[in-house]
Amino acid sequence: MRLELRINGSVRSLEVEPLKRLLDVLREDLILTGTKEGCGEGECGACAVLLDGQLVNSCLVAVCQAAGASVVTIEGLSSSALTPLQRSFVECGGAQCGICTPGMIVAGQCFLDSGAAATDEAVREAIAGNLCRCTGYTKIVESIQHAARETR
Repeated sequence: MRLELRINGSVRSLEVEPLKRLLDVLREDLILTGTKEGCGEGECGACAVLLDGQLVNSCLVAVCQAAGASVVTIEGLSSSALTPLQRSFVECGGAQCGICTPGMIVAGQCFLDSGAAATDEAVREAIAGNLCRCTGYTKIVESIQHAARETR
């Protein structure tokens, strides 16, 4: 089936199976490998993307559900330089092994875009759907809070 997708601001026309996972289309067909597969069951958040501005796990979305919608991946958050949040992950040590990092940054960016106050509780709630096996989340929370201070 031919589908048109708006990926990171560009319209892409693809011939794909309509029930193929959005995650697989991103990684295999569009070679956007920043989005990672962790569990494949919607439990870990490694594959998080923005679908019409809403945080979703792309392993749970059939590509046909994204037809006509706007999809933003980790690659789409910035076209050249690192975003303030990406810089904060580097500066504050929020990135560890890298599997959860793209999903954490997409979730963090969604949180920052909401304009909510970056309290510990609010940030932890915003990233609650994203699992990290390397940290106790402290550096990740600090990274998001640092970016919130930098951008406000």
